[in-house]
Amino acid sequence: MSGDNMNPGREAIALLQRSGRWQIWEVALWLAAIAMIFILPSKSLILTEIAILALFAVSLDLILGYAGIVSLGHAAFFGLGAYVAGLFAKHCFSEPVTGLLVAGLASGAFGFATSFLVLRGSDLTRLMTTFGVAMMLAEVANQVAWLTGGANGLSGVMITPILGVFEFDLWGRNAYIYALVVLMVLTLVARRIVHSPFGLSLKAIKRNPMRASMLGVSPTRRIVVIYTIAAAYAGIAGALLTHTTSFVSPDVLAFSRSADVLLVLVIGGVGYLYGGVLGAVLFSVLRDWLSVVTPQYWMFWIGLILVIIVLVGRERISRWQTFLPGSAVSRLVNVRVAVGKNK
Repeated sequence: MSGDNMNPGREAIALLQRSGRWQIWEVALWLAAIAMIFILPSKSLILTEIAILALFAVSLDLILGYAGIVSLGHAAFFGLGAYVAGLFAKHCFSEPVTGLLVAGLASGAFGFATSFLVLRGSDLTRLMTTFGVAMMLAEVANQVAWLTGGANGLSGVMITPILGVFEFDLWGRNAYIYALVVLMVLTLVARRIVHSPFGLSLKAIKRNPMRASMLGVSPTRRIVVIYTIAAAYAGIAGALLTHTTSFVSPDVLAFSRSADVLLVLVIGGVGYLYGGVLGAVLFSVLRDWLSVVTPQYWMFWIGLILVIIVLVGRERISRWQTFLPGSAVSRLVNVRVAVGKNK
């Protein structure tokens, strides 16, 4: 037997290392995001929204795409982070990076406390449990109006310059840079997590929890850990929204926000990590364009796109030539082969 066959552990490590290597399109994606600072300075506000939505989608992808936990109440962590950041800035310390950390810790702690509710039961049970948690948190925020402002929202939030140096300007340029830096750092951390042995064990749990436990992989502990991390990520995304708008409304806990982030993941791709980023870009661009072209029916067209993606399948859409007749596909393949030989 060869040395490779004698060392399956080395093969697994080598496979993880290859999967964790940087791809050219990843570098191009981040360079394009940075270039938007200079190319589209007048669109900084919508770019900031896209960055926040992308981070929110990445947080959901960590539990949905890698652990297989379906959630209809992920907005609970987003909204909690938004309110914690607003209250912290209003009553304690208004420096945004500090508030970001506090909001992440608060949402992470809440995620840890509620993670045990999603450990048992089917996907339907988890759906209803997460939805119920979000509804309860929204009702609490509405009832304690003396603290959260109730239906009127939390106003009077004053945010000081980032790290005491970079002040939020009226055009939103620094806000976009701030949100983009946070998105990049946390996405790279998430990338490291999913390409580690821990991330590989999450995929095993998603495919077959019983077999994974038989192999010594503890589903309970790993689900609690990734659920806590995802909750912290969502809370930080909510805090970014508070810092860049200086306002918190009950909308941050609405069901529509959880539905939107699910739609973003479906458009961008579940279980790809960068699917949340790409989905946020596509969803935001489509929403803004369609709301201008057809203000009354833009939701219809987005719904139609969603139905097409689900019915046709992402793999078939990415391989568009499979829709052509057999003879056309053959000709296309022959042309590609001829071009390759000429090169």
